[in-house]
Amino acid sequence: MTYFLRRAGFFLATLWAAVTLNFLIPRLEPGDPAEAMVRRLAGKAQAVDPRQVAAIRKLLGAPDGSLLSQYWQYLGELFHGHYGVSYTYYPYTVTQVIGDALPWTLVLVGVTQIFSFVVGTLLGAWAAYRRNTRVDSVVTLGSTFVGTLPFFWIALLFIYIFAITLDWFPEGGGYGGGSNPGWSWLFFSDAFQHSVLPAMSLLVTGPIGWIIGMRNNMVQELGEDYARLARAKGLPERRIALTYGARIAILPNVTGFAIALGSILGGTVLVETIFNYPGLGRLLLEAVSNKDYPVMQALFLFTTVGVLIANFLADVVYGLLDPRVRRTEAA
Repeated sequence: MTYFLRRAGFFLATLWAAVTLNFLIPRLEPGDPAEAMVRRLAGKAQAVDPRQVAAIRKLLGAPDGSLLSQYWQYLGELFHGHYGVSYTYYPYTVTQVIGDALPWTLVLVGVTQIFSFVVGTLLGAWAAYRRNTRVDSVVTLGSTFVGTLPFFWIALLFIYIFAITLDWFPEGGGYGGGSNPGWSWLFFSDAFQHSVLPAMSLLVTGPIGWIIGMRNNMVQELGEDYARLARAKGLPERRIALTYGARIAILPNVTGFAIALGSILGGTVLVETIFNYPGLGRLLLEAVSNKDYPVMQALFLFTTVGVLIANFLADVVYGLLDPRVRRTEAA
């Protein structure tokens, strides 16, 4: 019980620090979003009218007053689930903007993360079980080689081959002009076609980390004393590898997988930008470019909280699966 209480205390302390940093970091950046908006409307050569800037700040609901008062106002808004109005997509609220982009990222990144974890873990366990054989060499060296390829190069290669040359899939976007978002077969089939190339780009390099991690952990576990004792008792090598070695070796991968799932809310900026995919990653890039502080704060907060919750749940699962962790914490 001491272990779980300490984990909960660390989670709450880290959550408060993350919320505070999420408040401070955007305000430390130079520039004024209201002034930037006025400059875009008036042109760089025109002088900026301070009254227009003040009017835009009031229209956007930009915070004013001392930093401390803004902080308390910020905590109150978070408690009530109010994240303000988007500067880029005014008059839409931050909740509406993120709500429109969230399903695209959850489907694309969530499915590819789960598939990469399952495939990578299975391949890593197989390579460890067949260590020092041709299977191990192909899986390990192949993963290492693919991991050296730049991700953007893979994405552009897929666009050139499957979209431009073969014309099998669209070059980018979330759906075509012939369908409207809704619960219809036409929209889902169109959205699926647009998601194939981004998903393929993520799946090429996605399993590599899980493969290498699972393989190395399992090889180490198969060299421990309990594995030698099991062999001395005459247990089959497959049972030792899968029942004992893989069960312990997968624990670090579970922690990494939980954190990876928690970071889904941050989206994938590079792939969504290359394919013009309407997810949270592209939304974050637009918010940074336009100094859209409310959207940036909400996305950073969601990502941080998601990772913290996933890390906390991973610690709980770790403690339940491995009693040694609880005993070490108690000592």
